[in-house]
Amino acid sequence: MLFFRGIDVNARPRHDAAPVANRLNKFPLVAASLETRGLVKEQIRSFNYFVTKKMQKIVMANNRIVAPQDPSIYLSTDILTPQFCRLNARTYAAPIRVDVEYTAYLRDKTLTLREESATIGYMPIMLRSCSCVLNGKDEDELARYGECPLDPGGYFIVKGNEKVILIQEELPKNHIIIMTDRKGRVTASVMSSADGIKSKTLVVMDNKKIYLDSNQFTKLIPIIVVLKAMGMESDQEVVQMLGRDPRYGDLLFLSIQECASEGIYTQQQALQYMDGKVLHNHFLAHVPVKNGNLRAKSIYTGVILRRMMDAVLNADTFDDKDYLGNKRLQLSGELVSLLFEDLFKRMNLLAMDIMGKTMSNNTSEDRDGVLNFKQIIERASNITSGMELAINTGNWNTGQFGMSRKGVSQTLSRLSYMASLGYMTRISQELEKTRKTNGPRALHPSQWGMLCPCDTPEGELCGLTKNLALLTHITTDQEDDGPLMKLCYTLGVEDLSILSAEEVHASDSFLIMFNGSILGKHRQPQRFADNMRKLRRLSSSWDFVSIFVNQKQRCIHIASDGGRVCRPLLIADLGISRVQDHHMQELRAGQLSFDDFLRFGLIEYLDVNEENNALIALYEHEDQDDVQRSRITHIEIEPLTILGVVAGLIPYPHHNQSTRNTYQCAMGKQAMGNIAYNQLSRADSLQYLLVYAQCPLVTTKTIELVGYDKLGAGQNATVAVMSDSGYDIKDAIVFNKSSLDRGFGRCIRMKRYTVAMQKYGNNRSEKNVKPERDKDDILKKQNMQVLDKDGYAKPGLIIRDGDIYVNKKTPKNTAKSPGVTSTDRDYEDYPAIYKGDDDETTVVDRVILSSDSNDNLTIKCIIRHTRRPEVGDKFSSRHGQKGVCGTILQQEDFSFSERGICPDLVMNPHGFPSGMTVGQMLELLGGKAGASCEQFYYGSAFGEPSGNANKVEDMSYTLVKHGFNYHGKDLLYSGTLGHPLQAYIFMGPIYYQKLKHMVLDKMHARASGPRVALTRQPTGGPNSNGGLRLGEMERDCLIAHGASMVIFERLLLSSDPYQVQVCRKCGLLGYYNHRLKTSFCSFCKSGENMQQLMMPYACKLLFQELTAMNIVPRLKLTEG
Repeated sequence: MLFFRGIDVNARPRHDAAPVANRLNKFPLVAASLETRGLVKEQIRSFNYFVTKKMQKIVMANNRIVAPQDPSIYLSTDILTPQFCRLNARTYAAPIRVDVEYTAYLRDKTLTLREESATIGYMPIMLRSCSCVLNGKDEDELARYGECPLDPGGYFIVKGNEKVILIQEELPKNHIIIMTDRKGRVTASVMSSADGIKSKTLVVMDNKKIYLDSNQFTKLIPIIVVLKAMGMESDQEVVQMLGRDPRYGDLLFLSIQECASEGIYTQQQALQYMDGKVLHNHFLAHVPVKNGNLRAKSIYTGVILRRMMDAVLNADTFDDKDYLGNKRLQLSGELVSLLFEDLFKRMNLLAMDIMGKTMSNNTSEDRDGVLNFKQIIERASNITSGMELAINTGNWNTGQFGMSRKGVSQTLSRLSYMASLGYMTRISQELEKTRKTNGPRALHPSQWGMLCPCDTPEGELCGLTKNLALLTHITTDQEDDGPLMKLCYTLGVEDLSILSAEEVHASDSFLIMFNGSILGKHRQPQRFADNMRKLRRLSSSWDFVSIFVNQKQRCIHIASDGGRVCRPLLIADLGISRVQDHHMQELRAGQLSFDDFLRFGLIEYLDVNEENNALIALYEHEDQDDVQRSRITHIEIEPLTILGVVAGLIPYPHHNQSTRNTYQCAMGKQAMGNIAYNQLSRADSLQYLLVYAQCPLVTTKTIELVGYDKLGAGQNATVAVMSDSGYDIKDAIVFNKSSLDRGFGRCIRMKRYTVAMQKYGNNRSEKNVKPERDKDDILKKQNMQVLDKDGYAKPGLIIRDGDIYVNKKTPKNTAKSPGVTSTDRDYEDYPAIYKGDDDETTVVDRVILSSDSNDNLTIKCIIRHTRRPEVGDKFSSRHGQKGVCGTILQQEDFSFSERGICPDLVMNPHGFPSGMTVGQMLELLGGKAGASCEQFYYGSAFGEPSGNANKVEDMSYTLVKHGFNYHGKDLLYSGTLGHPLQAYIFMGPIYYQKLKHMVLDKMHARASGPRVALTRQPTGGPNSNGGLRLGEMERDCLIAHGASMVIFERLLLSSDPYQVQVCRKCGLLGYYNHRLKTSFCSFCKSGENMQQLMMPYACKLLFQELTAMNIVPRLKLTEG
């Protein structure tokens, strides 16, 4: 009988109440979990751990700098607001201050001095972290700081840009991974990481012989030689260590024979064959070596060999690289920690270099006056620039750890509130985008409940970029694993040091692996695992420890390392949940918190590996018999939590085709709406705002959790599903003009134009002057009409193409000329001119004056353009039913119902059978019922059994109660003819989103314009006033039509026509001599057989390039 903290862990838990017949509403647990842990809190908690613990460890581990010339001298190191940084292009950072203590032996005396608060650099601060000024502030205080209370934080502000560090996916440390390489060889790889040492151990099986492959050696080392070098000289001991199965000995025979052929029988001979230092330092670096004894490493090598041979004998035992349990996720705190440690070590090396140069230039008597260590540290520090550069560019290059990654950080998208939230939960995978492998892209069963199955981009990144599910938690490293290891030994784990080689893989016991290292073995593995789980449920400090019994490998994996993905589940005994109704009542009353549920053993976190030992039910199965129910160990809190934040916006997603949900996840981030409460005081480079944003009539529980109902990105439109006017073909939408007049789909586009007043070395700087007027107070230049008296654009005035919004002048001479005073003649006009379309009515919204990090005056002019929907603008429902505006009709021409209701838009009914979006039909029913009875309806994923989604029968009953058709159909009258339509029309409100893709931004055409200098063809793209490309497929269409002259005109006359001289005799290109006014062939040395013709300049260039490569193209001319 085992007791822990006075609690009997072998006793069965008691239940205060029997299971109730009605299903328990467990949704408050989801909200409580997100308040405690969830969404962005992992990133913030990871950064907090780095700031409070990891940074001090890094500094203390590298706190000694010794002067190379004299080792007796050494050195040891013992309110800005985010909104201000956004507007002034500053970095939101805090100083890193250390105490500098230096010791020197001068004139036979020990001199120790201490200087406090030396600033070694500035660390960018994550918003809402423990070091942030916003931490712990309420809504009123956040409003005073100009922040939005719904902004989750979790990102950085570097030079005014919001940057988010994406979660990075990598292979686990200190774990054996068995795979096959490109040559088909069985390989075992271990990425070791311990005490600042990182190494990779690779064991390969080549031609039935096993070798150690390391970059420390120039050749493959036989594995038996490695074992002998670690003290295992007996071949019999090696075979016994693998197990009693004779097949293992047969597989190892060739390797033993090869070792004997090399003449290696003793440890000394093996150490002479290979470098012994590699075994101590690089080979399996995470396995501890005590007093030079390598026995632990030899047993670990035996485990590797056993795993490899099991894979050879049974292909099912190979490790799956795409299995989520074989991956770890790096959070921002760990990534910033690696970067800071690398920069700190570089600073130490540079400080040593400066100390050495200073001491070599001065005698020992003068050193005490010369060496100012505080200045040396501050001169050597490159932490500020290094951190800013890495976070701003996303390039993580750490020379100390051999890490080189791109795209680690990205600019936070502020197109919509959901776009910024989606960035916080995004997972980036370090794989080539162009690889056509299906494995990493496919949806893996282990991702259930951990990663969102819908939220992934289309195209080349499909499946590679993933997003976390709603309740997913990413673990962080434990500070001290000592108590947990002592507990394992207390529970009967036999230490590895007392075991013989034969006992390691004995058939009556299991190996105990702790974070990839071998802890020992246990003879009653299931009892040990059960006791560990019971103790975990009683301890608040071991909530995220995983105990996984692997029957195939005959071992128990205990994991407490960081980067594992886990999620909370209800604990069930014999299929009955421990969470009862009175628990939920206490939670709703505020008497219990989510942590209390963990502490009382009602809920626990399981990672992907431990889920393999559990049987998880979606709901309590009351209709099953006791035998079936007794196998259930856990119950889902809510099935809707298998989706992510962005996919949680979709009502009734379980009734849609999966690809449509994926489409909506991409388009939901492109929808215009309200981005934050402080959106009108921000100065983003480009901002799209919906004028009359609404919250959806059919909502979900996720929408309420994340606050989307407070910052909506769409409008409830009355939709008629019918074919009307022919302009709704395919996915096109027909709009009601009166609805657009009332403000449907109206948006505001705000663009920032920045002008900086540069300072020069001759104490001169650019300046702003007021507009010049004549004696009648009339502007001399008409394009200055938007300028105010101070020379800046006046807010509220209409600005047109060519208008000046900042009347700037710059000095003509910027060279240094001290003592010379400047006059107005020394300046020339350099105004900032607005470039826009004449058709647009743009208005100066705001003018912000600020200073940048170089103390230059910066003028930011925000130009506002209000747009109403037009033909070609893109709209979408929340079910992936996207479409463009096909035409806009007068309301008089629209069909109307008996009640006089006229739809806002008409959707083509063919979108339903092709898209299979039944969820949109249910949303229409719910929206219609909700508008009738003045309440919101819910459509959460898989929510009908738990009451988180309204059932179709209930919605239809509400419609009938209020006088509508049971199916949501209405009798409509034609707006043009006035008679009733022959069919009943499915009509009701659907939440529609206006996307950022608008015709006004994409429309482009030109007659003539700039050309590329090399090919003399028109440039491409609207930014360079380029032409429209007639591609291969368009050419094929013209050929099929037989429109030869159109092809001739498009591909030649309107592109790059050029007159060339061709020799009819040799077929090569000649040239025209303008002085002699005759053509000449350089090859024939004659001008008699020359012919002038027209061809594309690009074709002529191709001929010349081929000729330069000794490939001669010849033209054969015939009389036309």
